Amino acid sequence: QVQLVESGGGLVQAGDSLRLSCSASGLPFITYTMGWFRQAPGKEREFVATIWSGGRTYYSDSVKGRFTLSRDSAKNTVYLQMNSLQPEDTAVYYCAATTVLTRQQQQEAYDYWGQGTQVTVSS
Repeated sequence: QVQLVESGGGLVQAGDSLRLSCSASGLPFITYTMGWFRQAPGKEREFVATIWSGGRTYYSDSVKGRFTLSRDSAKNTVYLQMNSLQPEDTAVYYCAATTVLTRQQQQEAYDYWGQGTQVTVSS
């Protein structure tokens, strides 16, 4: 049974940092591309970042330069370091996994999803 478990969310002030973690089990982690999406209240879920099995990363324009995605294959975990957080970053953040090598910005490309972790940034 595949499980993705996010952690690390919380309430912070604008300008602060948070690190989200996504721990994966039940799948050959090293072969999966891992992604992060977020959904703000009243908005559609949107792509945040992705990391391929080889470590290459891709970010949405809204987080590029502020967020950093990394993976630790020994721990089956991906980390999303979020710096200079702003109120518009407030959302539920979801981790996802896929073996597809393209279309990483599309939710439909992902096979497995976590339950999400809330990030709230106050101004």
